[in-house]
Amino acid sequence: MTLTERAENAVKMKLSGAYNCAQAVAVSLADQTNLTEEQLKQITAGFCAGMGNLEATCGALIGAGMIAGLKTEGNGTLKIAKQIQETFRERCGAIKCKDLKSMTDGKPLCPCEECVRNAVLIYGETMGL
Repeated sequence: MTLTERAENAVKMKLSGAYNCAQAVAVSLADQTNLTEEQLKQITAGFCAGMGNLEATCGALIGAGMIAGLKTEGNGTLKIAKQIQETFRERCGAIKCKDLKSMTDGKPLCPCEECVRNAVLIYGETMGL
C-alpha cells in the first residue's frame, strides 16, 4: 500500500465514525509496529479531541508519535516526533485541536480529515516509507 493510500484509508476510517483521529492514524500504520490493529485502536482510544477532549495536541499527531515510538523502540523518538510536529504545524497551521478547529470565514483552520491525512503522510515522509 502506498503512503497516499494509507492516508486515504485513515481518512475513511475517521469518517466512518468507528475510529477517532488518533486511532485512524495508528491503525493505518499498524504494519510499522508489532501490535495488532485492535491493540492500537484500544491504546489510542482516549486521545481524540485534543489529548482526551482537552482541545490540546491533535489526536492525529499523537497517533503518529505513538507509532514512531513503537517503530524506533524509543530510540531517537523525541527528535522524530519533533520533526513530525514541526512539519504538521507548517502544513496544518497549528498542532492544538482547539486551534485547528477554530473557525475562520465559516471553515476550520484544518478539518479533522486533513489532520489525519497529513499526520499519516508526514509520518511516512519522515520515516522514509
